[in-house]
Amino acid sequence: MASRSMNKVIHNAVRRDLQRFIDALGSYAAEDPRRARALGLAWNNFDEQLTRHHKDEHEIVWPTLEVLGVEPARLANLDAEHDKMAAALRRLHEDMTTFSSSARTRDAEAALQSFQTLQTVTNDHLDHEEAEIEPVFLAHAGGPELKAMSRKFMKSQSISQAGRYFAWLTDSPDADDRSAVAEHVPAPVVAIIGGIFGSGYRRTIAPVWRV
Repeated sequence: MASRSMNKVIHNAVRRDLQRFIDALGSYAAEDPRRARALGLAWNNFDEQLTRHHKDEHEIVWPTLEVLGVEPARLANLDAEHDKMAAALRRLHEDMTTFSSSARTRDAEAALQSFQTLQTVTNDHLDHEEAEIEPVFLAHAGGPELKAMSRKFMKSQSISQAGRYFAWLTDSPDADDRSAVAEHVPAPVVAIIGGIFGSGYRRTIAPVWRV
């Protein structure tokens, strides 16, 4: 049995980035336009990854889980939590757009407060979702339904999107998460698609977190 699902690996990447933003904004002490723009670029990637994840869950994951016996009412409850997260994301998008262009400390403080709100809402949802469906993913790991779901994921993205996704997903200090990716995705896929088409992420976004 797999140690954790790809869904949980994605969730951990979301948790990781939320904390990275909170740490970065919490230590932002002087107006620094270059740093503000860099955090704006990282935000754009995070917003894209999380928004696409929720879209894929609704369109690809939930139908698969229903086939595997998960009740629609349980999935509807998770979708309601997605709506709360989407509202927090919209507010944060406004705050990060303002901060990345102004570089003002007061705008950084506003963005920090919005990130803290998003972190609370998101972590509650991720914990709930994993309690509900992580056992289902693990019980059916390697089965035809989840293999078909993975193929749909790949078809839903352009190769450049897939490259950014794999580069973002594996930009983690957690060895267990990296090992889980290797369990679920053939190594050549990660190496070639993530390696070649994820170069933009590694060049412009990964360094933001090395400061």
